[in-house]
Amino acid sequence: MNKKRYSIKPKVLILRLAGTNCDFETEFAFKKNKALTEKIHINRLIENPSIIKKFQILAIPGGFSYGDYISAGKVAAALILHSTGDLFRKFIESDKLIIGICNGFQILIKTGLLPERKKEQTATLMNNDCGSFICKWVKLKVNSKTLFTKNLPEEIYLPIAHAEGKFFASSSVINRLESNNQIAFKYTENPNGSINDIAGITDPSGKILGMMPHPERFCLVHQNPNHMGIPYGDIIFKNMIEWFK
Repeated sequence: MNKKRYSIKPKVLILRLAGTNCDFETEFAFKKNKALTEKIHINRLIENPSIIKKFQILAIPGGFSYGDYISAGKVAAALILHSTGDLFRKFIESDKLIIGICNGFQILIKTGLLPERKKEQTATLMNNDCGSFICKWVKLKVNSKTLFTKNLPEEIYLPIAHAEGKFFASSSVINRLESNNQIAFKYTENPNGSINDIAGITDPSGKILGMMPHPERFCLVHQNPNHMGIPYGDIIFKNMIEWFK
């Protein structure tokens, strides 16, 4: 890819759906790192799919899309698949980036974009083993080096807030994720029962990242409950912007 065709400030499409509630924090995280952002509702994208062509990064933030009434992200994924077709696949094939955070991760899983960019779902995110919503800070092992995890130390600290965060897939899918180095983050103390402690994964190309922890909620030092330390989430957003320079 001739990256010189991009401006120093890549453009980020922050996708909004009914129930999205982390769009402003996600926008702040990108703007803090000098990206140009626009929050666009899925209905606008359905009406005019060509909108996506002017962006270099697609971000699907956290929340409770369509109330998570069937299962987390399921309604949103069905809407994306049946209303926009292969729009997101074409986006990533044009050498751009996608990040899905929490509910965004659930949506990417249920569209099949993760873990293997197939047209059928090959993994899922289930109810936490504890049977309830979890909201806490957790330690993560940076399990593989990707464009998203560049410059992160081996262990980081981020918040989680989810009821359906237990990653599950067949042993064959898990083995492929491990052998392909697609597991970006693992919990050091598994809070939800995820297989192999999985907290975040990429697709085989490394250009799609889905993660349950919220990097947008640790982009400033004072967001940490101890008001100290490196804002690790900020590094993830910085890496995406730097990739286009």
